[in-house]
Amino acid sequence: MRAAAFLSTGKSWSKQEEINKNETPKCVGGFVLVHAGAGYHSESKAKEYKHVCKRACQRAVDRLKAGALAVEAVAAALVELEDSPFTNAGMGSNLNLSGEIECDASIMDGKSLHFGAVGAISGIKNPVLVANRLLSEAQKGKLSAGRIPPCFLVGRGAHDWAVGHGIPPCPSEKMATKFSLSAYKRNKRKMELAEKMDTGHNHAKKRRQSSETDNGSGCLDTVGAVVVDSEGNVAAAVSSGGLAMKHPGRVGQAAHYGCGCWAENAFKNPYSTAVSTSGCGEHLIRTMLARECSAALQSEDAHKALLEAMQNKFISSPFLAGEDRVLGGVIVLRCCRCVESPPSQNIQGILVEFLWSHTTESMCVGYMSAQDSKAKTHISRLPPGTVPGQCLAIEGGVCRLMSVAE
Repeated sequence: MRAAAFLSTGKSWSKQEEINKNETPKCVGGFVLVHAGAGYHSESKAKEYKHVCKRACQRAVDRLKAGALAVEAVAAALVELEDSPFTNAGMGSNLNLSGEIECDASIMDGKSLHFGAVGAISGIKNPVLVANRLLSEAQKGKLSAGRIPPCFLVGRGAHDWAVGHGIPPCPSEKMATKFSLSAYKRNKRKMELAEKMDTGHNHAKKRRQSSETDNGSGCLDTVGAVVVDSEGNVAAAVSSGGLAMKHPGRVGQAAHYGCGCWAENAFKNPYSTAVSTSGCGEHLIRTMLARECSAALQSEDAHKALLEAMQNKFISSPFLAGEDRVLGGVIVLRCCRCVESPPSQNIQGILVEFLWSHTTESMCVGYMSAQDSKAKTHISRLPPGTVPGQCLAIEGGVCRLMSVAE
């Protein structure tokens, strides 16, 4: 039975909430929260991870300031994250057993509730652009002869569809980096050695243990973002190169509906919500964690709701009862219209609550409002002595977006 221990950084949340209530920061244009993956982020590369998160936030905010909707801004943030050689998405993605790069990505628009995704796609530099194009094409309606447009494509079919819709191909060898190639060679040697040492049952057990080590919390750096625009629309996206040494054709949570990302405007609910996940794809798929977290955020206390969702719907989920370590992380935001005191017909406000939580050793995040001069970044870590996959960390803050109605 897994330990149900967790770390709650409630003081960080309360302090941030108090600061925002007292100072009432006035932000115009929207807000973005990004992650460079839940896994392990070494101190030696902390600067690079933080820098790419800053660039992704800035890219999204630039689009928001230009009047873009949330779905356009979240796609812009993901392109920046995919282009970094330090993340496991797009350029520099993990190689599979055959030494090839196959990527997964998805995007969801909270306003239209449309969703686009690609799985195990090769030869495309920015998989999120294909997912976004699938989403936008689906919004145009039915195809000729009344055919339903696709929202999820995989493999060669996804690649050909992307090229046919004007997205340029990129040779897979150009997407590999020195780091990803050296990691592949190192992992391949480990597997070959294990195969020579053991046969039969012992061989299978050894191979499984090797796979767990190589695909531990250090290799789960999927990227993602959540955005709210000035109109209160939300969007979410996620992109991943998948587990190192995965079987060719394997599709992780980053492409699955309700597992990699989720975005839903309030409509009849109290809050609009957006979620992006990272971690072991199989764990996130079997728990549909993105949608579970979104539903939980309709509760009054967002911090408590996310903590309970991560504990009950993920770490202690009956769907993962046989797992010793449940590895994953999420970034979430929820927002609602807020009333000014005294009320003003010219002032419109959106209260944004944002959080991140993870069971991995660390998670790198960045966030920024359109009013900020630069993004803030943070590498959240589990405390020393805790066991990844059996405990969790949770932090967050509050931001109020203000705009003058014309």
